Amino acid sequence: MDTLISENGVFLPIPPFQAVRLHFILGTILVLTSMVAHTLFPINLITHPTQTLFIIWGIVGPVLMILFGHLRQDMEQCSYFRAAGRGYVGLVVGAIVNALGAIILGAPVGFEYFTKTLNWSLLMSSFTFVPAACAFGSAWTHWHRVFASTKAFSFIDYMIRLPAYGAVIGAWFGAWPMPLDWERPWQEWPICVSYGAMAGYLMGLVASSVCIIFHNRRQQHLKGE
Repeated sequence: MDTLISENGVFLPIPPFQAVRLHFILGTILVLTSMVAHTLFPINLITHPTQTLFIIWGIVGPVLMILFGHLRQDMEQCSYFRAAGRGYVGLVVGAIVNALGAIILGAPVGFEYFTKTLNWSLLMSSFTFVPAACAFGSAWTHWHRVFASTKAFSFIDYMIRLPAYGAVIGAWFGAWPMPLDWERPWQEWPICVSYGAMAGYLMGLVASSVCIIFHNRRQQHLKGE
């Protein structure tokens, strides 16, 4: 059993099985959502990137808010619905940050790319900002610990940090083929970047689960000694 100490001294227990199960649920929903977009609405990221991204983040984002709202740190001061509401604020702020970052790094700018960039940014915000916003709100010390520190304080740190890093790194690697002169439809913005982000996020979920299991076994071994 892992514990997270909040600012008001409240202990928040996070069983390792619950953390791994949450990762499994998120990974399954992301995969199924992509399949639903292709099966029910015969669309995919290559043929209809805007609509497909809208369906994916429109389902994955609220699911993240629902799940991480239960993991809010300040339970005595923040209700579940308020924590979920913080996720919506994080979604908007994160979308702005991701969009600006993408444009600075070379994403195309223009009216024809606006909806594509908007929906991609909302997907990235769901992966990176929403979980932390639901769990920590605007507490900068916790954001800094999770994203800027190399040491994990609790299972929640792994659950938020590694999938977010995976999404960003995956998107970065996914952007590599874009400038190559292959003239393939999947090289258009933001198709390969979206595939990379989702693949990286799934890998981050797996890495987070492995770290949680390893950390839990290490704690049990130390207690046994």
